[in-house]
Amino acid sequence: MPADLAVIGLGPLGLPLAQAAVAAGLPTLGYRTGPETGSLSAAELRRMLSGGFRTATDPAGLSRVRTAVICAPTPLDAGGGLDLAQVEAAARTLGGQLRPHTTVILESPVHPGTTEDFLRPLLEETSGLRAGRDFHLAYSPSRVDPGSRAFTPANTPKVIGGLTPACTESAAAFYGRLTDKVVRARGVREAETVHLLETNFRHVNMALVNEMAVLCHDLGVDLWDVVRCAETKPFGFQAFRPGPGVGGHSVPLDRAGLPGSPLRMVELAQQVNSRMPRYVVQRAAALLNEHGKSARGARVLLLGVTYKPDLADLTGTPAHEIAIRLMELGAAVSYHDPHVPAWSVLDRPVPRADSLYESAADADLTILLQHHRTYDLQGLSVKAQLLLDTRGATPTGAAHRL
Repeated sequence: MPADLAVIGLGPLGLPLAQAAVAAGLPTLGYRTGPETGSLSAAELRRMLSGGFRTATDPAGLSRVRTAVICAPTPLDAGGGLDLAQVEAAARTLGGQLRPHTTVILESPVHPGTTEDFLRPLLEETSGLRAGRDFHLAYSPSRVDPGSRAFTPANTPKVIGGLTPACTESAAAFYGRLTDKVVRARGVREAETVHLLETNFRHVNMALVNEMAVLCHDLGVDLWDVVRCAETKPFGFQAFRPGPGVGGHSVPLDRAGLPGSPLRMVELAQQVNSRMPRYVVQRAAALLNEHGKSARGARVLLLGVTYKPDLADLTGTPAHEIAIRLMELGAAVSYHDPHVPAWSVLDRPVPRADSLYESAADADLTILLQHHRTYDLQGLSVKAQLLLDTRGATPTGAAHRL
């Protein structure tokens, strides 16, 4: 059965889109751009396959789709810019199979201008077709909230910006089959800049509350109570909560490698957020000292090493740097995470705790890095010798909070 849609890149951006398309009744072809893969349960995979989903390694299948969405990852490169290698590979593969009247949409996180100045020439060169005349080209920022039960592709509005008005309408017609609301941007660059604003908004606000966490600790103020009270304000405030660092797939974009002045606020936010793992380790060492113990030789248990609760995704997790810094201090580090059966740091396996309560009771210090639903924090606070809660999830007075 020919596919209506090709999703190119089956990572954390592509798989949710493919799931939404299958749920909407669209026969969907999945094409990998690299070793990346998202997380699907066996039941979810069976539902997708029965609904018309299939994967392909032969690019010839891309020539028979009406819409192709590029969801290739764009990690940071060594210079702090975005690595577009997988977007380029996807474009060259798709361009070699592109047929007239196809709609091509980019969802990968990119800087403004990438769709027109980078993707368009690649597609035109490899296909011999003209964007805006022979095929439609558009950008739509991905708005995936992994693991969220409240926000799904169906109830999350999609922003669309096309190379031409006809490109915008073609992309809008596609997304209109998946979501309740489509928002048309003025053009491609406006849609790309929506992603820039949304991502930086998150990082800047998290940096603010992370700085507040450090300040409140110095003042002896309960930040979590401050946030609880502040979020009752019905206007002009949105609650963010501190943590051990900022993980995930959306990276802050400060115009690195682009003309014009850098976004100073975003640069400062990156500096603040990148210091949080170090601050957690400093707090851990101080707590051990207060209880007559040294970090050297201390048994430290890390709870929850994924970047988001109730997911198995380790992308950008601050637990990695925290473990490294603790090891550099001479601590014996172990971990517990119901979603991570094995974990390595610096190519060395980290011992996994089989029994949570016994391990917490045995550890000199337990650090809650991620609050998974399965954790009984009340029971844990009783069993642990010393508990540092970086998420404000334990009952008041039951642990030392960040």
